[in-house]
Amino acid sequence: MREYECMVILPADADEATVTTAVERIRRTVEPDGGSIGAVDRWGRRRFAYPIAHQHEGTYVVVRFTASPASQAELERVLNLADEVVRHKIVVLPPGAGPTAGGDGRSRGGETSGGVEGPSSDDAVRSADRTPEDASTSSAASPTPA
Repeated sequence: MREYECMVILPADADEATVTTAVERIRRTVEPDGGSIGAVDRWGRRRFAYPIAHQHEGTYVVVRFTASPASQAELERVLNLADEVVRHKIVVLPPGAGPTAGGDGRSRGGETSGGVEGPSSDDAVRSADRTPEDASTSSAASPTPA
């Protein structure tokens, strides 16, 4: 079983019944193979960056769930056929991913490293802020390129 996150965009005029129908559609697809629904986060009505299907706003719902890859493929098919779904996106969460970041439940990119360690952003800022004079005075402390 893998952990997934699915964002579903419903029409802007979607009522609570429509949201519940979409979440139940996900539940009915995932649970028969042993999957389960985790958190359901209703973001509410948001404005699109560009028109989608001649609409400028939509109701966003994010659902976290565990499922087999076969169930995820079936869910893709079911959501593509669902009339109430304007758009959807399903992503595989990295192993050990905790609850979504942020106080309001929304995940924000760049807050977690995803287990990959690299140079800190402070190192990049420090090297970018150096002037040619700084480089000549600190050349004794740093090795010269060969």
